[in-house]
Amino acid sequence: MRAQTNASKTTQRKGHRPVIVPSNDPKMLLARARNAAFAEASKGNLGGGLGMLYDALQEEPMSHDLLSDMAALLLAAGKLDHAAAYADRALQASPLHGPSLYTLAFALSGRGDVDRAIGVLNELQRGAGRDSLQADAPELVPVAMIELERLNRLRTA
Repeated sequence: MRAQTNASKTTQRKGHRPVIVPSNDPKMLLARARNAAFAEASKGNLGGGLGMLYDALQEEPMSHDLLSDMAALLLAAGKLDHAAAYADRALQASPLHGPSLYTLAFALSGRGDVDRAIGVLNELQRGAGRDSLQADAPELVPVAMIELERLNRLRTA
């Protein structure tokens, strides 16, 4: 390995400048809030995660990402009615948002609203809804299809 001179250590390459994002950038703040909320939930503090998302929603009430995240954590907490409501709100802000469709479908299924859950899951079989879920959470696509098959069998039984 060759030793570097002091000049080569301090000289920046042309064209390679670090990207500096202001600490008050709304998208960055939103991403931090979402990450912190899921970190809390992963540590077993679901209430703390929900609280963080709720606080962030006070700043960005129409953020489909925050609404969708809130729906997902509420679903994990077994709060099916609230999960469905937040997923519906997320879908009003961004129709065919795959993760929101997924959460809504499972909340409806859990509540016993089989026909509506099947309708939502059908949106995840093809088109923009599936593409969105595939992009954001590809591991959930087969889970959604298994649930659709299960609900179709349940309906015909």
